[in-house]
Amino acid sequence: MGEQRWDAEQERIWAELVATARRSVADGLVVGTSGNVSARVGDLVLVTPSGVPYDRLTPDDITGVDLTGRQVLGALVPTSELPMHLAVYRTTDARAVVHTHAVHATAVSTLVPELPLVHYMAAALGGPVRVAPYATYGTDELAENMLRALDGRSGCLLQNHGTIAYGASLDQAYDRTAQLEWMCRLWLTASSVPGLTPTLLTEAQLAETGERLKGYGQRR
Repeated sequence: MGEQRWDAEQERIWAELVATARRSVADGLVVGTSGNVSARVGDLVLVTPSGVPYDRLTPDDITGVDLTGRQVLGALVPTSELPMHLAVYRTTDARAVVHTHAVHATAVSTLVPELPLVHYMAAALGGPVRVAPYATYGTDELAENMLRALDGRSGCLLQNHGTIAYGASLDQAYDRTAQLEWMCRLWLTASSVPGLTPTLLTEAQLAETGERLKGYGQRR
């Protein structure tokens, strides 16, 4: 391990990855080292190391594996959730993955098999957000459960565990993660009002939003 030196692009992505990981702590999506972040550069996956506080990571702590999980960069042991990250990269066009133990999303994962359609931003994740059945962290079983929940989606909940979301960039993966936590908090808040039940969107309403979101944002 650690023989290969990194290039400027890998160094830049590593810096963005560390910044994203630190942001997840600052925004309350992660406590301590309980989450992990990765980014794909070609056939290399840069990933946060296991059990290292993000504020201690330096440019020299770059940690990378190939798509089989073989470590090719760095001396620190990669995150224990590597099987989930690699499963996403092998089956989607993801360039970045963010995994958290966000409190509201984790709470929802213990209550329902799918996040109720309480807000149209579910369309930004591909549709109703599913909950992957529980499996021990770091296992292939968890990765397989996650992939089924992610089918046609860019994010899902992990039962009694947390969230995982991916995107074309670290910013997009993080934004989807934050949106998912916000929707879970919204549903829990609305559901807590005695005697009232949240109004939910229909699949048709969500599909209409999905079409509108395709044209959202600035055009270059």
